[in-house]
Amino acid sequence: MIKKNPLICIIDDDKIHQFMLTRIINQNKLAEGIITFSDGEEALQYLTENQATKEMIPDVIFLDNNMPIMDGWQFIEEYASIKTEIKKKIVIYMLSSSVDPVDIERASTITEIYDYIVKPIQLEAIEKIFKKLETLL
Repeated sequence: MIKKNPLICIIDDDKIHQFMLTRIINQNKLAEGIITFSDGEEALQYLTENQATKEMIPDVIFLDNNMPIMDGWQFIEEYASIKTEIKKKIVIYMLSSSVDPVDIERASTITEIYDYIVKPIQLEAIEKIFKKLETLL
């Protein structure tokens, strides 16, 4: 059982998707808080700057794979190199509008990615994710 609601991070350049996901999570009181970034570089900088403060590190990251500046794939590469310095387990869900089997297979081979979810994400899928988090965190 989750002792408290998780801190959520949404990394997505699509402001509409950010808004919708944030709204669903907030309306259902599923998170302690939500932090958002429009590209992987901003999120990586945040994680690096706050790695010593567990309370500032998200429990869950919803990561878009297709963004400008630093996309989700590049973010995962960089995250893998710093994750040992972050003293908190982070569950990462890759979000994408792509149903390309190549993307899905690629995500399944990366240990840092817990699951690949096709956008738009619906309330039922979010509820399943949060229920499963009880055993992951």
